Amino acid sequence: MDPFARRPLGKSGVELPQFGFGSAPLGELFTKVSERDAEATLDAAWAAGVRYYDTAPWYGRGQAEHRVGRFLYAKPRNELILSTKIGRILRAPKRPEAFDTGFWAGGLHFDHVFDYSYDGVMRAYEDSIQRLGMNRIDLLLIHDLDVWHHGSPEMVEARMWQLATGGWRALQELKEAGLIRAIGAGINELGMMPRFLQLFDMDFFLLALRYTLGEQETLERELPLLVERNVGIVIGGVFNSGLYATGPVEGAKYNYADATPAEMDKARRIAAVCERHHVPLIAAALQFPLLHPQVTCVIPGAFSPAQVTANLADLRRDIPADLWRELRHEGLIRPDAPIPA
Repeated sequence: MDPFARRPLGKSGVELPQFGFGSAPLGELFTKVSERDAEATLDAAWAAGVRYYDTAPWYGRGQAEHRVGRFLYAKPRNELILSTKIGRILRAPKRPEAFDTGFWAGGLHFDHVFDYSYDGVMRAYEDSIQRLGMNRIDLLLIHDLDVWHHGSPEMVEARMWQLATGGWRALQELKEAGLIRAIGAGINELGMMPRFLQLFDMDFFLLALRYTLGEQETLERELPLLVERNVGIVIGGVFNSGLYATGPVEGAKYNYADATPAEMDKARRIAAVCERHHVPLIAAALQFPLLHPQVTCVIPGAFSPAQVTANLADLRRDIPADLWRELRHEGLIRPDAPIPA
């Protein structure tokens, strides 16, 4: 596959390359990353031709936006596409001496509050353009509005009401003013995309973890709905936060937690099929989502130049159609998952 071939982002009018750069690792997700390594990683991506960069205030609690912005602000703005997210406002912690970074191995020491109101969206947008050093953002996403992050269906409904009665108007005003080009939502949880589409005229979704070599339940309801409405799809978390990059090794992560024995066994069986066809597991994981015609782009993360180089090489690798047919025959991918003829 050509990493830089462009695909339309649904009906938005925006086109994205098939390969983008996900910056969560630069926020030090599970692993510390030095400033030198962060800059070298971004430099390797740019030198290789990467022109789509995704970030968020949540990644390292502001750190990823600062790092991406410091690198990109001096690049020709008309050559790059930048996305970030709203929904969290970063604030100084009340007790700095007791600050817990959570699953960020480092990052900045800021607490956050969720805010999907009109003022909250505008505040988040202004904060992001300051951290990024940019005067506009191309794609702006509603971030993490799900039970996983908010704790209960009731709290999700309250936040959704906040968005519907205020935040959405702010997003529309930003788009109408030319300050953003498309409105999306970052989704990790099944069932949320149809809920968004009931309320809002979405341009696209950034779907993390839920359409990968490891799981494809979104083929039952979510993805057919996006096809029907021509809503764009960007795929994040293509490695399910680690397992389909490292393979089933001790300590492998799956969806931000230690992989279970069943998850490890499935990855082991998929890896065995890949090995029989002389294809690295990571190459199959990168290319699989792009076999779906509605998917625009994959945005794997990286925290070293070598990872960027390897990801691009694996996306370019030829994968025989027999590999996908064998995975389907063995029940390791769904029978309705698109594969080459």
